Amino acid sequence: MGDKKKVDLTTFKDAVLDKYPKKVGKKRAKAIINNDPDNMPVIQANIRTIPGIITQRGCTYAGCKGVVLGPTRDIVNITHGPIGCGFYSWLTRRNQTKTESDQDANFIPYCFSTDMQDSNIVFGGEEKLKQAIREARELFNPKAIAIFSTCPVGLIGDDVHRVARQMKEEFNNEVNIFGFSCEGYRGVSQSAGHHIANNQLYKNLIGNDDNVTPKSKFRVNLLGEYNIGGDAFEIERIFEKCGVELVSTFSGNSTVSSFEQAHTADLTLVMCHRSINYVAEMLETSFGIPWFKVSFIGAQASAKAMRKVAAYFNDPELTERIEKVIAEELKIVEAARQVALPKTNGKTAMLFVGGSRAHHYQDLFEELGVTTLSAGYEFGHRDDYEGRRVIPTIQIDADSRNIEEITVTKDEARFKERMTPDVLKKMEDALGKDEVEYNDYNGLMAQIGKGALVIDDLSHYEMEKLIELYHPDIFCAGIKEKYAVQKMGIPLKQLHNYDSGGPYAGFQGAMNFYNDIAMMVSTSIFKEIKAPWEREEVVEASYVY
Repeated sequence: MGDKKKVDLTTFKDAVLDKYPKKVGKKRAKAIINNDPDNMPVIQANIRTIPGIITQRGCTYAGCKGVVLGPTRDIVNITHGPIGCGFYSWLTRRNQTKTESDQDANFIPYCFSTDMQDSNIVFGGEEKLKQAIREARELFNPKAIAIFSTCPVGLIGDDVHRVARQMKEEFNNEVNIFGFSCEGYRGVSQSAGHHIANNQLYKNLIGNDDNVTPKSKFRVNLLGEYNIGGDAFEIERIFEKCGVELVSTFSGNSTVSSFEQAHTADLTLVMCHRSINYVAEMLETSFGIPWFKVSFIGAQASAKAMRKVAAYFNDPELTERIEKVIAEELKIVEAARQVALPKTNGKTAMLFVGGSRAHHYQDLFEELGVTTLSAGYEFGHRDDYEGRRVIPTIQIDADSRNIEEITVTKDEARFKERMTPDVLKKMEDALGKDEVEYNDYNGLMAQIGKGALVIDDLSHYEMEKLIELYHPDIFCAGIKEKYAVQKMGIPLKQLHNYDSGGPYAGFQGAMNFYNDIAMMVSTSIFKEIKAPWEREEVVEASYVY
């Protein structure tokens, strides 16, 4: 893999912390560690960003509306707040959807907002919100309307839940209307918004429809997949080819109906653990649907996920079909990998993306022979890094208490015990105990190499120092970092919305990723970029008083 594997990653921490004020440096030191999978270190995560540091994070509202509810096509999602908040969360993640017919509702292309003005901040905006809901009903006649609070709404005290109840009564309960107290400042990052969204999905949608006609005896939910660049379409193709019915995706290419019927599935697969693990636990507590951690990012990871499905249902015909599909797909994928490998083998990468993506994409880079030097999350919690085993030791702080804790109980009428000791034992025999990950997630640190830098809530300064010291061949992050990194001569791949690429999930997605990364690490154009003061002489002067 060349000399780059031998870089001394231990020098980074001292180099960075030395430039911070002493108090700031002491705090950041806990969030920057050199990994050791065999002796898992403790990392500081899910705490507020230090004021003055340029962070990659988004807000609570962005996590609730932009991430979890944004990909749903037939809910009118109304942002109660200034127009900028609604515009910021509209289409920026390239969530795609596909209706079954031209008559089906698709509201994703629309940006709904109450467009609060100064007068609404002074005198209140509830009446304006009611009028917006009436307009939405008249123009679109949706099955459901969701209302999202932004920072000003929380500050002035508008009650979106009361408005939702009042408007629901006004429409004789013909439209499901519900609100989210997801003001941007409510949590330390967008992670709080995920939690708030999960709670309201459970309270207002999940379990509302028992009238289902199964298309297959193998029925699953897929959680934490948001159909960025068409990822969900590729996963749907794999399930269909294997004869498995996808009841509901939370929330790529999703509908109100699919949410309402999620409780009728027999298995839940969780991709992005951070954003949706709450719903997974709720489905098991209420309805007895077990959940397993999976990833469809990477060809081998996709095969592993489908083998978990086969092991769970323990049906010889299904197992045979899944293995046949895997063999067919991997043959094509391997041919594409061999084409890309000479260009990518021995390269290095850094990944600072969301929650779970900085972990999942290591699988794709490993398939390309690329070493991950450093990785971290914007909004991860300790269990996303160290695994769920640490959850009992995580202290609940004041910020976490801002999020409503809902009580989830067993649904006596609809609960069905599916995960019996016998089922679990057969799965462990088929896959290996460590591979099952039932109600579990091993976290990022279990996979990333020994000595690699793990950094939570990476700052802009720390990002620049990483590039200055280690010169990775590719940097993966988001739009806020994209152009700054490229101006430093390093190609950046956005893994929040894939730029104009994708899908990257599943087998076909892996081939797309191979091609894109091979192209990016082979170009020298970024190294040709020079700042004006590097290209020409600049006259400098100082004031004399």
